[in-house]
Amino acid sequence: MAGITIQVEQDFKSEIEHFSWVNWSALAREEALKKEIFERFMKTGTLSDEDQKFCDEIDWYPVDELPLKEEFIEELEKARKEPSGKAMTIEEFKKWCDEL
Repeated sequence: MAGITIQVEQDFKSEIEHFSWVNWSALAREEALKKEIFERFMKTGTLSDEDQKFCDEIDWYPVDELPLKEEFIEELEKARKEPSGKAMTIEEFKKWCDEL
């Protein structure tokens, strides 16, 4: 397997040394693979079985990286401005509590 070396500022190196429990090589490999999978997904719109398995293992999917659609944002804004439900009467509330 090939290796790579990256240079970082001394301040940054000092900061990440506080996280000695992090496997930085594994993290870099995972992020590189996520980038590859994302680029393939953007070209094809599908995931291979191998890519799907990787995504399932880390609970990440390329669609997570896509921006929200404008229509969805508008729906969220509209829903936020509207009341979220009707008010209950005391009798309805007591009945609801009894059902719990």
